[in-house]
Amino acid sequence: MTDHHTETKTSFHAMTEGTAEQWQEISRLAGDFRRELPDRLLGQLRMLEGGLDGYAVNRLEHSLQTATRAFRDGRDEEYVVCALMHDIGDLMGPANHAEIGAVILKPFVSEANHWMLDKHGVFQGYYFFHHLGLDRDLREQYRGHPHFEHCAEFCHRYDQNSFDPAYDSMPLEAFEPMLRRVLARPRQSIYLRAPAKA
Repeated sequence: MTDHHTETKTSFHAMTEGTAEQWQEISRLAGDFRRELPDRLLGQLRMLEGGLDGYAVNRLEHSLQTATRAFRDGRDEEYVVCALMHDIGDLMGPANHAEIGAVILKPFVSEANHWMLDKHGVFQGYYFFHHLGLDRDLREQYRGHPHFEHCAEFCHRYDQNSFDPAYDSMPLEAFEPMLRRVLARPRQSIYLRAPAKA
């Protein structure tokens, strides 16, 4: 990865003072930083190996199992990457992990897959909320949404059953090229648009 701190700094102290040339240079450097996103996310995934006690597998293995099941079921690459990344938010926001993962991937995935990532925390509750005195049917508030079944299927087929220590998950390295390809194709973001031609 590039050490961005060794690059030449601009001289302005407020955005209103920046020149077109300075903003072009900042944009160039930001592009380099954005291209390193897959490396940073892979590093964060590896950190899941030490997270959350109590389960039969660690969070990284859970993520690998979820992605492996989706891959072996013939899901497309974007879906498999969503399965891999669905719990990435646990590191920084365990109370809203689903929303964090969804926000990270939003520029790169379809509306259906973004919604699935965003709501899977509520939908997975169907399998255990009642054991904690909570409403297992909390997902019903979204009944009738166009992506309800998409999310329910993800949780049932790939997420809730991926805590098996005997499952033969694919290694993280097998998913790395998929992650890089998906992140190389932004669908939406004001920051990822091509600059206007003069």
